[in-house]
Amino acid sequence: MKTRIAAFLLMFSLISVGVGQAAQEDSVKVASQNPSPMSETTRKHERIQQKEYPGVAFEIRDFFSKPLQVFVPQKSIKSRTYDLHIHFHGGASFVTNYSATKYRGDLIAATLSVGSGSKIYNDQFKDTTKFSALVDTILAETKARLGHGFRLRHVILSGFSAGWGAIRKIISTETNYSRVDAVLLLDGLHASYIPDRKVLADGGRIDSTGLLPYVKLAQDAITKKSHKRFLITHSEVFPGTFVSTTETTDFLLRTLSLKRTTVLRWGPLGMQQLSYGRKNHFELLGFAGNSGPDHIDHLHGLYWFLNRLLTL
Repeated sequence: MKTRIAAFLLMFSLISVGVGQAAQEDSVKVASQNPSPMSETTRKHERIQQKEYPGVAFEIRDFFSKPLQVFVPQKSIKSRTYDLHIHFHGGASFVTNYSATKYRGDLIAATLSVGSGSKIYNDQFKDTTKFSALVDTILAETKARLGHGFRLRHVILSGFSAGWGAIRKIISTETNYSRVDAVLLLDGLHASYIPDRKVLADGGRIDSTGLLPYVKLAQDAITKKSHKRFLITHSEVFPGTFVSTTETTDFLLRTLSLKRTTVLRWGPLGMQQLSYGRKNHFELLGFAGNSGPDHIDHLHGLYWFLNRLLTL
């Protein structure tokens, strides 16, 4: 199953540098994974410009098979207080760096892209001590590059698509969970069907085991006095052979006893919002689209969603 997820997410990654019952019933007829259209022309799909943004940029190479890209925007170089944002998956770091320049505050932005599929991201943090060591190293290297000390305020994790696997592994450990203040998932929260490949419309069930760390985070975020923040976005992409982000977020809302409210609003870069659910410091935003460009929209909207996370 994880191999199929990797193949599916790779298809989307190549273009980056609910789901109704009728759609589910159609998927039962398909023997293999449902391919989403790789072009879409009903709405604009604006993209962040791929370029170097002014600031301090460097790499950390000691932790993963590919270097972690770190960036402090020019506007924040002299700050004495920072939030740390670590983003997982999505190719080059220019989207993350752009988000740092638009952040309503001062941000150290780090980007890790190591491949396709949630398993490869999960496996980066099998060593449960790696996350704390990574945070400490980012802070120490940033101080050395900036030439002055500073105070860390918040640690924010975001994951696009397969990147959710890294965050799930990180927050599964209590020590690491305590260091994380906010989480942003961008169209990336999946699970397996039980039995394998049997969609909900055909009597299948969701294997919720891998979702439990996010259930805990959401439960903490809806506690009014909690410092945790949790924002999820999702599209209408329906893979068919594994659970869609619409289905996993529906499961999450049911578990939290929250309702989805239908709306029709514009989101960032031409995205069209269709629904939301919110309580205290937890929010879920549902957007239209079942194509590749609709999926990639969530990555390029990172700057907008990151600032929205601050308002929860």
